[in-house]
Amino acid sequence: SPVVEPGTVVIMRLGLGPATLTIPCRVVYVVDEPDRRGFAYGTLPGHPESGEEAFILRRGRDGRTSFTVSAFSRPGRRLSRVDGPFGRGFQRAMTARYLTSLDT
Repeated sequence: SPVVEPGTVVIMRLGLGPATLTIPCRVVYVVDEPDRRGFAYGTLPGHPESGEEAFILRRGRDGRTSFTVSAFSRPGRRLSRVDGPFGRGFQRAMTARYLTSLDT
């Protein structure tokens, strides 16, 4: 199984053929505690945004679990600076995709 550790570089891709968007990131920290697990990544040059995103799964004292996605970013490419509402909509869609993956 894959190991997530600080310094791991991940290159995600979105799209097909020449329209494929490359999304490079590096894991900046890992949370490995008895009741909290997760990681955060920072964007690398070439990513459409510049920032960090953290994914933390926590088990409460009552046994219930919660999942938190925290992010901050600013445009990382010239095209990202002019995409306005489209870029924000894309970020919301990606967050919804993360959350949907938890249901499976």
